[in-house]
Amino acid sequence: MRKPYLGGGTEKLPMTEPAPREIRLMRASCRRGTAACPIRSCDQRGWKAEQPAGRWGGAGSPAPTRQCPSPGMLPPSLPAMAHAARLLAALAALLAAAATGDARPSKIGLRHRREVGGRSAIFNGENFVLEETDWYLLNLFRLWWHYGISFLRLQMWVEEVMEKFMRIYKYQAHGYAFSGVEELLYSLGESAFVNMTQRSVAESLLQVGVTQRFIDDVVSAVLRASYGQSAAMPAFAGAMSLAGAQGSLWSVEGGNKLVCSGLLKLTKANVIHATVTTVTLQPTEGKPLYRVRYENEAGTGSDNYDIVVIATPLHLDNSSTIAFEGFDPPIDVVQGSFQPTVVSLVHGYLNSSYFGFPDPKLFPFANILTTDFPSFFCALDNICPVNISASFRRKQPQEAAVWRVQSPQPLLRSQLKTLFRSYYSVQTAEWQAHPVHSPHTPLPRFTLHDQLFHLNALEWAAGSVEVTAVAAKNVALLAFNRWYQDLDKIDQKDLMHKVKTEL
Repeated sequence: MRKPYLGGGTEKLPMTEPAPREIRLMRASCRRGTAACPIRSCDQRGWKAEQPAGRWGGAGSPAPTRQCPSPGMLPPSLPAMAHAARLLAALAALLAAAATGDARPSKIGLRHRREVGGRSAIFNGENFVLEETDWYLLNLFRLWWHYGISFLRLQMWVEEVMEKFMRIYKYQAHGYAFSGVEELLYSLGESAFVNMTQRSVAESLLQVGVTQRFIDDVVSAVLRASYGQSAAMPAFAGAMSLAGAQGSLWSVEGGNKLVCSGLLKLTKANVIHATVTTVTLQPTEGKPLYRVRYENEAGTGSDNYDIVVIATPLHLDNSSTIAFEGFDPPIDVVQGSFQPTVVSLVHGYLNSSYFGFPDPKLFPFANILTTDFPSFFCALDNICPVNISASFRRKQPQEAAVWRVQSPQPLLRSQLKTLFRSYYSVQTAEWQAHPVHSPHTPLPRFTLHDQLFHLNALEWAAGSVEVTAVAAKNVALLAFNRWYQDLDKIDQKDLMHKVKTEL
């Protein structure tokens, strides 16, 4: 008999491997703030998926190379093992649903959202240091005139990093997984990638010939808009942020949160809303068993699990940290903090005079990034609805529009009056968006115990939707390979050579 593995294709299934007692996925309540998380589309409720219907390969993975027999076609001793394989394979789709996975919108009934053009600029508190025009060649000329070839050197540096990072998709397609963040990064870029988590963006860019002025004006503005941090943050996280600033991003009609709900629906999982409080290692013979306690409006409860995946931060200053009991040695958590982020949606009239345009009709920008000054806000965007009709157009600068203001702290009334001549309403969401990336933060591990995993470990190296989806697929493969003791698929060296020989 052959079993499918998560990246597609087939491999031999051990005939004597016992089926797991239960395969479930536990996700703790986010509790990052009082409002839903715009980045992760979190609904602030923990969920628990029990016995999902499997999809070979998880969300977006290729189909197996040959038809796998259904349980009804197998000998009486094998249906349980086939069912276990499907359950483990379904972890990929489940985890991707929790992380806004890399899936094709059409597969889950979604359509690509039409983009509405808008010009961008970078503001330093007094004037615009860089302004985008409607002419591509003129934009390139302005970049060259102000910063020389720094923008080309930046693009070459980012492309080199991303080319190596893309290797992870090939590794995962062949079923390889990594038990720690350092092992994953080393497999992609060897010691260079690991070192990028220990040195700053500014230091790395200066070494490849990017000027300090370009870093201060452009790079810092992008990092403030995406991470709320400066060019002193580690280079690997900075490279991921700068890659996202180069376009080619997509969104779906109705909002990207529909990707999460669509993937979860695809798994046909039984969802139970609860907040996980404690994970206890149960004394058993053979494979470990974990008792998970949780609470909801109906009271408290607990269940036993073979595999537990934590998909919430476990850093020390997180008030919602889950307690781990019965583990020797104790479970280590990252000693760090998260970056507070505030998003204010303001319906009103922009104060264009603050940006040097006394006549609002002449204000041409829909997106404004900032350097280290002014310090009270990081970015300002004229946002569009999640559903865009063919006749939709942006509001004219002199008209009332909905603006999104990203800031490190809630805006004061005086600061709102600085940015807007008048406004009708303000809605604010505050949450802990990203780790405070520091060169001194150790890289955590995905594997906390034998069958206890932490999906969010990778966000201490870099945080984005795509990176989290990569971490989700890695944890799914890791759980799958460890359950079947396929250790040749875990933490392997020189994977590029191995993958080529497998092809």
